[in-house]
Amino acid sequence: MRVLLVEDDELLGDGLCQGLMQEGYAVDWLKDGQSAALAMDSDHFDVVVLDLMLPLQSGTDVLVNWRNQGITVPILILTALDSVDEKIQGLDFGADDYLVKPVDMGELVARLRALARRASGRGNNLVECGPVALDFTARCVSVNGEPLRVSRHEFAILEALLERPGHAVSRDHLETRLYGWSDGPESNSLEVHVHRLRGKLGDGLIETVRGLGYRFAQPGSC
Repeated sequence: MRVLLVEDDELLGDGLCQGLMQEGYAVDWLKDGQSAALAMDSDHFDVVVLDLMLPLQSGTDVLVNWRNQGITVPILILTALDSVDEKIQGLDFGADDYLVKPVDMGELVARLRALARRASGRGNNLVECGPVALDFTARCVSVNGEPLRVSRHEFAILEALLERPGHAVSRDHLETRLYGWSDGPESNSLEVHVHRLRGKLGDGLIETVRGLGYRFAQPGSC
């Protein structure tokens, strides 16, 4: 899952980035509302964690403008503003969830999973497609019921492919899911991760679509 974090506090922002990346998420961190307002113009995120008290443009203005533009990405407000009226206002302006600082990382991650689950129309944190099952809560994969050890990057690739089984997913989309705005460690790193994942899943489940990217073959209903 790719997360846009909008937080101007350096210490908190760094801690949130590290915690979310340890959970396997690609995190892009912005520190002011003006930059956040422009971030959706040409990019896609699975969920946004948004502070309200930001320099240059308030988080509230960013939220309202996004919703007025028809941007439907799930947004979780994370702020020090803790009154009931402020919570009501944030939710009425279009936020999907509201948390008050300081935040427990376990709760934040669980709420992000819930937002992503609802956005994708899933009823739980388990995705099954053919012989493959992916559990978002435990962050584990199994094939024909047998547990499979995968890396953080391999999990992210499989997650992206299982979101649209049978359809091609572009290299660019997969790379942003792995690294966000940061460059990958090597130009061929995506191919290396896909190759290793194929070896673990077995032949034929991940197909190369020439000139486009990769797709998860549908051996059965998903």
